[in-house]
Amino acid sequence: MQKKILLIEDDVQIARFVELELEHEGYQVKKFDNGYDGINKLKEDDYDLLLLDIMLPGLDGFEVCSRIREFSDIPIIMLTAKSELDDKVEGLDIGADDYLTKPFEIEELLARIRAHLRRDEGNVESDNTLKTADLEINLDAHVVKRAGEEIELTKKEYDLLVYLVKNEGIVVSRDKLLNNVWGYDYTGETNIVDVYIRYLRSKIDDPFEQKLIHTVRGVGYVLRSDKYV
Repeated sequence: MQKKILLIEDDVQIARFVELELEHEGYQVKKFDNGYDGINKLKEDDYDLLLLDIMLPGLDGFEVCSRIREFSDIPIIMLTAKSELDDKVEGLDIGADDYLTKPFEIEELLARIRAHLRRDEGNVESDNTLKTADLEINLDAHVVKRAGEEIELTKKEYDLLVYLVKNEGIVVSRDKLLNNVWGYDYTGETNIVDVYIRYLRSKIDDPFEQKLIHTVRGVGYVLRSDKYV
């Protein structure tokens, strides 16, 4: 089935170039030059992936992403001229799945789109629950509880936690986390992983006596449920 991609980009030349390339690759594309129309379209129709510029008139991409995350888990790749780490972290923290800095090679964009579409298809699971210690993750409802208390996580925090739990007891490197959680061979700053581990610990570990997420210096991280790690 033909995949549908929503593009929100106010630069006419970039929007047209991306649209043509995506259509050439067999995708169905709908584009808008502002966030308001894009949000409304996403509420009306189903799309498989969103390409979202940050520097938009009216609502910027951060606000658009935040509003979309209130009703949709669609994979979001942000396109922007900004390249500072803080901007990347802000976009990922509000629910974006990926971040591509302009100017970009169309081959890289296409590769990331394919990776996110594959990962999204792989996320369709039967009704099941992951459990370790007093932590419980309902994979269908995307609900996380610890000691019976529901914990709110961003999409990226949730994906990171699920990966750690599924690999319980296995030390995973930052590069492996980037490749598996972010969904492609990431070449940027690996400390984005450290930032998200910090976010996750503040919600999953800090309020509780038993700590689950542990640092293995010089290697990476491991989730273990034994109390005295």
